[in-house]
Amino acid sequence: MLKPYFIEQKDAPKPLRIQVKRRVRFEEVDALGIVWHGRYASYFEDARSALGENFGIGYLDLYRNGIVAPIKKLHMDYHRTLRFPEEFSIEGILHWSDAARINHEFIIRDSKGSVITTGYSVQVMLDKENNLYMVSPTFYQDFCRRWKAGELK
Repeated sequence: MLKPYFIEQKDAPKPLRIQVKRRVRFEEVDALGIVWHGRYASYFEDARSALGENFGIGYLDLYRNGIVAPIKKLHMDYHRTLRFPEEFSIEGILHWSDAARINHEFIIRDSKGSVITTGYSVQVMLDKENNLYMVSPTFYQDFCRRWKAGELK
């Protein structure tokens, strides 16, 4: 069992999830044929982008609503390696937060289901002048209301 990165909050809705399938490309490996450790951040980004687009809170959705959401924290735990040309999946999990932040967890698995890498990212919300939102903006509050009401699948 993997230790969770985010503590489940009382009365919070279940996390939102998405899975992205990929294959290791030749350009992503080092001379040993192993995926270079720096590539895992882009794998996380694949899941983060897909999750946002699926639930209507992608980068462009946020931007159109005056929100910029830079990464504040990025963490990875490497358990095993991926090699060229393995197939793998990236599970993106959005965790509830009452704060004006976006908490994603990631699990990368090989084609057999073995855990390769886990990690998380925390994004803060800024307005277009780079002022930090202390309370979630209206657009994101509406998203959270729909999430809590069970309207997002």
